Amino acid sequence: MQLTRFTDLGLRAVMLLAAGEADGRRVTTGSIAAGANASENHIAKAVARLSDLGLVSARRGRVGGLSLTDEGRNASIGWLVRRLEGDREVVECGGSAPCRLVPACRLRRALADAKEAFYRELDHYTVNDLARGATLPVLAVPAVPRPHHPTTERTDHP
Repeated sequence: MQLTRFTDLGLRAVMLLAAGEADGRRVTTGSIAAGANASENHIAKAVARLSDLGLVSARRGRVGGLSLTDEGRNASIGWLVRRLEGDREVVECGGSAPCRLVPACRLRRALADAKEAFYRELDHYTVNDLARGATLPVLAVPAVPRPHHPTTERTDHP
């Protein structure tokens, strides 16, 4: 089974968020995009979905950023992949040119059972499990530059 790019980016986003929080860094869609080697637009879509699921909290403004909610840190990966992937079949048997084997096919059921076994195995892991210990240095989120405040800098010296 191959996950969609959207699900891949959603999983990378939560792992990078967990790592950034553990490292005390401010995490933004830009820093996640850099860490995941993806476009900021694609990451923004994934983060919006994660936010809709209640896993990510976003703060706007110059000191804003993204953070995982408690639900996000403790979410099972199986649950998350199910939500990001949707309830798609492993193979498409219908559509505009339906398979003629459907009436007698047992493969469809076997693949559905295998997909559920895949999700059940992922249910053993949480977001925190994926971003702890030795994994943290590898998941280092690029630093977000601090905002420049020219109005607070003194140009006149006594």
